[in-house]
Amino acid sequence: MAASHAKHHDYHLVNPSPWPLTSSLSAFIMMLGAIVWMRSQDGGAGVFGLSGPWVFAVGAAGVIASAFCWWRDVIREGQHGDHTPVVQLHFRYGMILFIASEVMFFVAWFWAYFDVALFPKSIHDLLNSTDVVGQVSRDQLLGGVWPPVPADGTGVTVPATGAMTPGVFQHTFDPWGIPLLNTLILLTSGVTVTWAHHALLKNDRRGLVWGLVLTVLLGMTFSYFQAYEYHHAAFSYAGHIYGATFFMATGFHGAHVIIGTIFLLVCLIRALRGAFTPKAHFGFEAAAWYWHFVDVVWLFLFAAIYVWGAGPNPGGAGH
Repeated sequence: MAASHAKHHDYHLVNPSPWPLTSSLSAFIMMLGAIVWMRSQDGGAGVFGLSGPWVFAVGAAGVIASAFCWWRDVIREGQHGDHTPVVQLHFRYGMILFIASEVMFFVAWFWAYFDVALFPKSIHDLLNSTDVVGQVSRDQLLGGVWPPVPADGTGVTVPATGAMTPGVFQHTFDPWGIPLLNTLILLTSGVTVTWAHHALLKNDRRGLVWGLVLTVLLGMTFSYFQAYEYHHAAFSYAGHIYGATFFMATGFHGAHVIIGTIFLLVCLIRALRGAFTPKAHFGFEAAAWYWHFVDVVWLFLFAAIYVWGAGPNPGGAGH
């Protein structure tokens, strides 16, 4: 009887798990909670009689708990020898496809930025007519140039409440200040995570740990400087297209840096507990791939938004 149930293939058939279901339900609650929270801003009534951030918090807690338990089970499967070379290869395929989807995610934000940056005027005169066609409101807001002309308020209101938004734009960031510093920080972190990877391949546990420690610290430093930069921005997120495109692109990247830092911190804790070997370390390898992806995205953000899009008056020079 036992022989009839012996495994004669290289694949791992997972046991029944509740985590896909709990993850889906928690993600739905978190999405609903985000809508409720946003509709509650500035005195809004919320949705379905619900208001405030608590629905979002419940969903987020469920997502975090489900992810923790799900990945815990995956780690246990690997420790039990279920991750054969074929399974590990397919893990790598999955991570590659995930990063490819993330690339397309950021393509959308770059597209939004370049759509307005390359076509700030985007209006056309009609032949034998005084009328114009095109995005007239965009031309009026931006002054037909990019970066836009300064604006102390656009008069845009929140649809749900009618409350006024700041709609402020004064000037862009100086790319050679904090943005350049953060670029050097991320490039250095790419070196330290590569050091940790090579140390692991040589079974150098000390090098692995210190490489991860430095990478985590550099990731936290990047996040600190980005928060400081946001706090001193001379433009608002709400009510102005420059702030909207800037904060969506750089803000989502900042979120990925925080996620990547947590990813590497978990790897550091596991390394300190004796996990990972030169031949079995996909968890760390996936984190390293993710971190390099974050580095590359930042280089494009720095070059496109901070340097190319700085304009003639970055940092408010001359004021």
